[in-house]
Amino acid sequence: MSIEAGSKLKGKVSGITNFGAFVDLPDGKTGLVHISEVADRYVKDIHDVLSIGDEVTVKVLQVAPDGKIGLSIRKAVDKPERPRSTSRAPKNGGKRFTHAPSFEDKISRYLKESEDRLSTIKRQTESKRGGRGARRG
Repeated sequence: MSIEAGSKLKGKVSGITNFGAFVDLPDGKTGLVHISEVADRYVKDIHDVLSIGDEVTVKVLQVAPDGKIGLSIRKAVDKPERPRSTSRAPKNGGKRFTHAPSFEDKISRYLKESEDRLSTIKRQTESKRGGRGARRG
């Protein structure tokens, strides 16, 4: 049996490292399942998901010219097709999405808010000094 990219094979976990797991494949070959290819969720510690001796189904991602075999457990699992919705009603309660504000819109809003804050600060400090810039000499 030849090992080609895209094929699904059964294998046995023969070693575990902090970056992935080595899987013994048919024909005496060994491939690596990177930790990011172990499950569909985030895996902090691979020991939480796999143990040495576990039988796993893997999908061959790549076979490098130097003989290294990249494998994936999460891509070997056949996921059922999500049923497509037949209704045309929007899922967000009928609200339409507005486009994200452009850079110019953001800048103009920022300048307006800054000017408002500065005028508020000026009014507060002038009232404490006793009027419009009056200084005591």
